[in-house]
Amino acid sequence: MEEKKVLVVDDEESMRHMLSLILKREGYEVLTAGDGKEALVLAEAHLFDFVLLDVVMPGMDGLEVLKTLKERKMEATVIMMSAYGNLDTAVEAMKGGAYDYISKPFKPDEILLALRKAEERENLRKENVRLRQEVYRDFSFGNIIGKSPRMLQLFETIKKISDYKASVLLFGESGTGKEMVARALHYNSSRAPGPFVAVNCGAIPETLLESELFGHERGAYTDAKKEKRGSFEMAHQGTLFLDEIGETSPSAQVKLLRVLQEGEVKRLGSEQPLFVDVRIIAATIKDLARSVAEGKFREDLFYRLNVLPLHLPPLRERKEDIPLLVEHFFQKYNEQHRLNIRGVTENAMARLLEYPWPGNVRELENTLERAMILTQGDKIESDSLPSEVLGERAPWKREIWGEELSIKKASRVMEEELIRRALKKTKGNRSQAARLLEISHPALLSKIKEYGINANDI
Repeated sequence: MEEKKVLVVDDEESMRHMLSLILKREGYEVLTAGDGKEALVLAEAHLFDFVLLDVVMPGMDGLEVLKTLKERKMEATVIMMSAYGNLDTAVEAMKGGAYDYISKPFKPDEILLALRKAEERENLRKENVRLRQEVYRDFSFGNIIGKSPRMLQLFETIKKISDYKASVLLFGESGTGKEMVARALHYNSSRAPGPFVAVNCGAIPETLLESELFGHERGAYTDAKKEKRGSFEMAHQGTLFLDEIGETSPSAQVKLLRVLQEGEVKRLGSEQPLFVDVRIIAATIKDLARSVAEGKFREDLFYRLNVLPLHLPPLRERKEDIPLLVEHFFQKYNEQHRLNIRGVTENAMARLLEYPWPGNVRELENTLERAMILTQGDKIESDSLPSEVLGERAPWKREIWGEELSIKKASRVMEEELIRRALKKTKGNRSQAARLLEISHPALLSKIKEYGINANDI
């Protein structure tokens, strides 16, 4: 078994010598430092498993050393030691990232027990990391996370079609990850060394979109002060991702069709064709087939783009992926914001699973980032979640976003909500509530009974 390496940091030589003897006898490899600066030099030069760190030392004290070790992202488990122990110091050390705090004088068994406990915890942490990596390897593709049948099928399709130059058309609601799928297709293809250029056709004014896509020569129009390369030129030998393709003007559609047919572009203000080798991946939230039928989108361009269609499922149709996504975003934002959120309570997870996520994965990510920042403990509680996720706002919307398609049932849910609001606003006064609802008093009493509403509880 590989020897565990321990750094002992103490300004008393006798303490360093005593700990070295004890630890070496137990099979540990030991190095010692007499002050904080020497400890940091050794920590840079060696990979330690554990650091036994005295709190009170001349110059840089133990808490400062601990802070520096954590800032440098050194993974050694730190155990603090002090003969001047008090509760405040111990709490500060633990908040700073120390695993344990031992008061001097201590028996040899105490320090060995602390190290064994730390070693067990570290083994569990590494096993957890290994298992997480296996999960992500099995259930992710790039940054796309999922283990539901539809997502696993999507991963297989991406692998199958990545290396073809044929155009891909991505269909999916806002927030389902269309650009991430486009990037996965690019970076898993032989075009990966080339550029990936993304253009949001819906975010660029119609008058500027053609210049953005095809470029322009100097003087091509009033504000064209110098020549500009278009997105097609910049994506040469790579991939061009055209998001919101359904928002393009008829003029832009004609030029897009020409590029797809001939592999050439002409900058605005120029008759000189430029050869481009570009794979097109387009995306839309619209029903393009309907747009074609309504004459809003060119049929020939639609068929050119729709060679390999991919449909991205909304999050509400793959809720078994939510716990995996939660874990993924915990890792991302713990690192980004230097947090230590370890999980979510059962009640909070139940809420996340119940909510229909009209904004899909993007909404889930924003919700979790906010909750992680606002939560007080190391687990997200329900009260850290937004009111709409908790079901405290517009329950009729949840009914509509859910599986229910009955107008009658959705109307009843909305009617009950309005009655409850009116009773709450009038503090239970049924006559006033009936006037607000613009129904008769007897009709309100009948509906209160029908919905089982207790006006005194509102």
